[in-house]
Parts: sequence; structure tokens; C-alpha cells
Amino acid sequence: MKLRDLLTSADDRRAPALDGATTWLNSDPLAPADLRGHVVAYDFWTYTCVNWLRTLPYIRAWADRYREHGLVVIGVHTPEFAFEHELANVREAIDVHRIDYPVAIDNDYAIWRAFDNHYWPALYLADANGAIRHHQFGEGGYEQAERVITQLLDEAGGRDLPRGAVDVKAEGVEVAADPEHLASPETYLGVARAQRFVPVRSDDPAMSRAYVVPRGLRLNQWALAGEWTIRQDSAFLDEGEGTIAYRFRARDVNLVMGTTRGETAFRVLIDGGLPGPSSGADCDDRGNGVVTEPRLYQLIRQHEPIGEHTFEITFTAPGVGAYVFTFG
Repeated sequence: MKLRDLLTSADDRRAPALDGATTWLNSDPLAPADLRGHVVAYDFWTYTCVNWLRTLPYIRAWADRYREHGLVVIGVHTPEFAFEHELANVREAIDVHRIDYPVAIDNDYAIWRAFDNHYWPALYLADANGAIRHHQFGEGGYEQAERVITQLLDEAGGRDLPRGAVDVKAEGVEVAADPEHLASPETYLGVARAQRFVPVRSDDPAMSRAYVVPRGLRLNQWALAGEWTIRQDSAFLDEGEGTIAYRFRARDVNLVMGTTRGETAFRVLIDGGLPGPSSGADCDDRGNGVVTEPRLYQLIRQHEPIGEHTFEITFTAPGVGAYVFTFG
């Protein structure tokens, strides 16, 4: 489960060993003996999760600021989608997002279960004796978490600890959401969790799998045009061109997607016109972009005034899988 809203509390457990990791990146395997005497931050993530992406500037900053004072940050990558099990995709995400701290690959969910975790993102802070002293789920709570880190480092004998909170300047998809204008929820496109889908079939008997976008989508409804298959975890474009439409209210529109063709071009429209200055990081001001590796694509970033609009993305060729919309 992904969380945007913050949940925090103290804890009274010991941090489990990480021997359930299927492999490690940026580090040799870390056993409890390697962590003894260190304050440890365990960060559960999956690389397409926008909620985790918006916490990442703080995780990176804490790793850099407190590493020499005894903090060890460990990213626990527990995948949500099948393609997130692929080590090459995780390596690419680590490179793109400038992650240099150890990452335990948790493809079998062994570490997830050992922590009894249920959320992305989730942060657990353990003291130098291995006791979990704080945990929080979702975004926010950064000042509180940093105060706990410095308290635990101080208890462990850390000297000359930096004072004050880290100064974070987030960019792109890592920028915090705009709650004042956010009225659209995370929306999955696969049949297992799809909501608010308006499945209008084409009336052409020769195109039995084809959909059409109806007129007058209401807020947070979405629809398809073209020949699609709704799979368990995604909507997959089978033939020719295809379009996804979504009626939204938010500053940002993001879509997790991938392609079986190596790359597939797309074009984004907002209310039937070019996005212009409202284009996201992954398309130009005319709405043109390309799907390459499976990941989250930022397609719209509006500037005020922010209102309710219809988003459309059209793919020029089949083979695209679209997984989940997120907003910010």
C-alpha cells in the first residue's frame, strides 16, 4: 500500500536481520554485526512510487549529512510491479535518483514481512543497539524524523553533530505535492484495482476489443480509446494507436508506463490543446514524448491558476502498458 499522509509513532521492537535480501547494490551484504554501534535508517521503497520519490531528497540529505557521525541509511527496495523485480531497472533508478547508500533488494518480500511492513514509503529508525525507536509511513514528518536521528546519534556518542534541519531543494517529480489543489487520487488501470473506469465499447463489430472515450467525463473518471486489454496490473495497448483520457484536478499528472517495443512515442493534450507551459518533465511544450524504460513519467505540471481539466495521452503504436496515475 502506498501512503501520502503521514503516520508516525515510537516502536519497541528490534530491527530484523536483512538476510532475506536477494542481492545488494552499492554495498556488500550488511549483517547485524556490521550495523552494531550505528544508528540505522531503513527506508522501504519501490522506484515508481511518487510518494517515496517525494521523500527521497530528505533521505539523500540525511545520508550525506550524518554518514560521518554514525548514521547508516539502508534502502529496502520491495517491488510493486513485475518489472520492478528486474535488477537492471532498479540499477537505472538508483543512478537517475543519485542514490549512493546501500540498497537491499527485497524481491521475495522477506524483509518486508520481517518488519511487518505494509506501506511505501516507510521509514524505521533504529538506535545503536538495534532497537527501533521511531517509524513513520508516508510523506511529511521530516523535521521530527531528523530530530530523532540526531537524538539517537547523540545517545550513541556522536560528536559535533550538525544543528538545524537539512536544507532540501527538490526538483522534478521529487517536489512535494500541492495539497491545496489536489483533488485526484492515485488511480490504478489494471483490473485488480481499477476504479472510476468508464468502459465504453466501440460499436464497430470488426473491433470487438476497441474502446471509445465518452463525452463528459466527470472528475476522476478515466476512459480508453483504441484496442486495449485490461490486464491484472495494467491497461495494455494491443493494436494501432490508443488513447487514455482522465478528468483531473491537480498540479501534476504522472503515469507509470512501459513498452514492449524499446520505445514508443506519445503526445499529451490538456482540454484538447497543447500543454505549453503546463508540460511535465517527460514531454515538451507540444506534448511530445517517448516511453522507453518502465518508470513513472511526469506529463503535466501546471502553474496557477489550477483548475479541473481533461488530460489525454495518445500512443502512436501498440505495446504500451499503463499501470497507475498519480497526482501532485
